[in-house]
Amino acid sequence: MRECQIVSRKFELENSHTLEVVKAHGGYETLEKLKSHSPEEIIQMVTDANLRGKGGGGAPAGDKWKLMPQNSDKPSFLAVNCDESEPGTFKDRQIITKDPHLLIEGILITCYAIKAKHAYIYIRGEYYAYQKILQSAIDEAYEAGLLAECDITIHRGAGAYICGEKSALLESMEGKRGHPRLKPKQKEPEWYFGNPTLVNNVETIATVPFIVEHGADAYKAYGTEKSPGTLLFALSGHVEKPGVYEAEFGTPMMEYINHYGGGIKKGKKLKALIPGGVSCGVLNAQEVENLTLDYEALRAVGSSLGTGGMIVMDEDTCMVTALKNILEFYHEESCGQCTPCREGTGWVDKLVGRILDKRGTKEDIDKLLEVADTMNGKTICVFAPAVSTVIVSFIKRFRDEFEGAL
Repeated sequence: MRECQIVSRKFELENSHTLEVVKAHGGYETLEKLKSHSPEEIIQMVTDANLRGKGGGGAPAGDKWKLMPQNSDKPSFLAVNCDESEPGTFKDRQIITKDPHLLIEGILITCYAIKAKHAYIYIRGEYYAYQKILQSAIDEAYEAGLLAECDITIHRGAGAYICGEKSALLESMEGKRGHPRLKPKQKEPEWYFGNPTLVNNVETIATVPFIVEHGADAYKAYGTEKSPGTLLFALSGHVEKPGVYEAEFGTPMMEYINHYGGGIKKGKKLKALIPGGVSCGVLNAQEVENLTLDYEALRAVGSSLGTGGMIVMDEDTCMVTALKNILEFYHEESCGQCTPCREGTGWVDKLVGRILDKRGTKEDIDKLLEVADTMNGKTICVFAPAVSTVIVSFIKRFRDEFEGAL
């Protein structure tokens, strides 16, 4: 297997999160290249590299960047998503703890390209310890004069993309070390609805410096024609060596599991695998044996590469219990705005619970599919359709196990 470290190159260095170590290993050198490239040229580099969003959707990043106006009378903003609330997904926290300056460097390049003067990083509330590491890196960047043309603010918890009135969180915490703050002597930014805003995942932005430094062709030298480059895969479950490992798109699934994960734990057989976080359709062992890690291959079998949150399940796994565990998460996390999602997540959770308690019937299995269909495509966001995908994939591939649990 070919080793490739586009984003993870500095992860194993001692004190890799500090500016001193990062600059000693070439960090921020790409900023010099911005002097000889226009914003439009940087956007074209990203487009030519066919960088695909690494937060789950896999949409071409360059196409999104081109939507940002270059001559607007309104201020433009960058929002960087580090939510990682989906079970099985924990790759972005590796970047913000192991090489936060790579993210900052990517933010500066991106803001230059879209002519934004302020970037906001949304980080999930549970990531408080990781936020402190990231904030420390931002402080170092300010002190080194690297953020003279662009401000970076962290938002922790709710309020990822607030663009209206100033948030109470920012108002109460700005100026305090370890919390969102503005650059000293800088006026507070205007927060209004309707301003052009680019939203990208942490890993997507952290990939940009490599493309600017080495060129689009160097990035496309990895991966496949339609899925070029690499992805940080968060490998968990029944493997010998769980962790976060970078691999190029197109890598055979089993080769990845055996090479990086050390194979299935205790020498047992593989039963199932969720390839990209729990919102992706589950796969059976036979499918995994014949699939590669790229967007097109996963889409062809009704699943998705998602965020690369790979969950491995061995031969002893009860698939009914596994689905119940996932549905409990969705039931808890539904915001409740849309009726199909609010009522549907609770309903399917109870139905699977009834099957596990030996109180279910064959009609309950069919009812699960019926509710899944009702939830799919009938809500404002994609939360409910994700639940639908999970239910259908589990029953499609392991229906005999659900019937055996009755």
